[in-house]
Amino acid sequence: MGAFERSRTYDYIIVGGGTAGCVLANRLSTDPAVEVLMIEGGGEGRGFYVDMPLGLAFLIGRPQYDWLYKSDPEPYLNGRQMPLPRGKMLGGSSAINGLIYVRGHAYDYDHWAQLGNRGWSWESVLPYFKRSEAFQGLPLEAHGREGEWAVCDPNVRWEALVAYRQAAIEQGIPAAEDYNSGDNEGVAFFVATIKNGVRHSTAKAFLEPVRNRSNLTVVTGALVDRVTFDGKRASGVLFSLDGQVQEARAGREVILSAGAYSSPAILERSGIGAPEVLAKAGIEVRHDLPGVGENLHDHWHIRVQHRLSNTHTLNTRGGTRLGRMLLGAQYLATKKGPLGGSPTLLGAFLKANPDAPAPEIQIHVSGSTSPSFGGAMHPFPGITSSACILRPESRGYCHVAGRDPSVQPHIVHNFLKEDADREILIGSIEAVRRIAASSAMARFQPEEIAPTSAVRTRDEMLDYARQTLNTTFHPVGTCKMGRDHMAVVDDRLKVHGLSGLRVVDASIMPVITSGNTQAPTVMIAEKAADFIREEKAEAQAA
Repeated sequence: MGAFERSRTYDYIIVGGGTAGCVLANRLSTDPAVEVLMIEGGGEGRGFYVDMPLGLAFLIGRPQYDWLYKSDPEPYLNGRQMPLPRGKMLGGSSAINGLIYVRGHAYDYDHWAQLGNRGWSWESVLPYFKRSEAFQGLPLEAHGREGEWAVCDPNVRWEALVAYRQAAIEQGIPAAEDYNSGDNEGVAFFVATIKNGVRHSTAKAFLEPVRNRSNLTVVTGALVDRVTFDGKRASGVLFSLDGQVQEARAGREVILSAGAYSSPAILERSGIGAPEVLAKAGIEVRHDLPGVGENLHDHWHIRVQHRLSNTHTLNTRGGTRLGRMLLGAQYLATKKGPLGGSPTLLGAFLKANPDAPAPEIQIHVSGSTSPSFGGAMHPFPGITSSACILRPESRGYCHVAGRDPSVQPHIVHNFLKEDADREILIGSIEAVRRIAASSAMARFQPEEIAPTSAVRTRDEMLDYARQTLNTTFHPVGTCKMGRDHMAVVDDRLKVHGLSGLRVVDASIMPVITSGNTQAPTVMIAEKAADFIREEKAEAQAA
């Protein structure tokens, strides 16, 4: 691995060493004839809690690992400002997330294709999911085994969650053999990006094995300001490193992989966006592109919690100092046990409307409860059902506050703006309550402690949601792919109206996928790498 040289022109500059960036760095540097520079704003991301799957509670909210973004007051949540965790290290949010591997539903990608995005149907993207995957389990047709990224069942079970699965089946939710096969409807224990008991972020899977390539340069702790241009062609980027402004030059492409909050902000600081937004921030317009920073949406969830009897969960196993010591000793000795599993172990995908083309609700079930999200656990056994709305209709925005790259953008999601989202919210709480009341759960005597059984009416449920609703950390859509006037990139992820500039991360999703967004983001990067290599070959052949 080389060091950054101002005098060198790199073929490709990747802005962001996160979930997508690490995949691109691997794939593009496979060709020894190209020079690749990847610039990451955070650090190396090393540490015990980064490696330990259940360590994310020690990462979120810490400036060493988290960008500490915060929303502007959310107008439909009583003006609450919400913390918006984003990974600040190599691997990005794949290094601080819940590790769950979910592709979504075939409908999601077929819908993208129907919107005019050629080559993004489920049939087209499935090979890219399989390419990166090292699936550790019984052979399944939809999975790959030869890739770099470990996907496994962490095999952590609490008896209450086993019973919850049976209760969901009693309520008509089918058992899912493989929720990543294109049809995710059903209930199943999640598979996760864990290898030998250690978090397998994209930095570990894709970057570390190739870090010594002489044609790959990785710079950390470098904050990118903006893209530079030669006319309408991206020529490089300006960034700060150790207090000094540096310029890196790109011979072929600049690729923004900074995520759904930072990629649009970099575009806007570069003068690319809606003229009225840029004018408000004091930025001169280089290229009028009104969709930059718009179409922000995210999965959000509402927590329904139950106190249990006659059993143990993580609360009782890890709620005391001795219990935590025993769990830690088990993990250190074996890399197994609750600390070696994902925070959410069981998932159910279900429809609120039986005529819906795909599930609209995902219930993440964990073997613990706490008074506040991420807070200390209750001193009694319990489970949390986080009901996540899979295809929200509410849309928000992410726009720069000014020229300074160290100032976070204005972020508003407009959670609960649309009535359709509010209706599905009500349906999700009711679905969890039906599961908890099923005979399979009876021996645990579940008692609802949040929102509590006293919260019954629609207005009471909505009031609870406005006070407690949280992001599921899946922001997408702010540089959406498409052909309409609000699209930012085309179906090969090139920024409309410019050359040498591409966006490759979750911001390009025109509509969010029906599940966690980590796996789709890796797929997007795999597909983009093929686009880039194909176009290089075509240019050389011309």
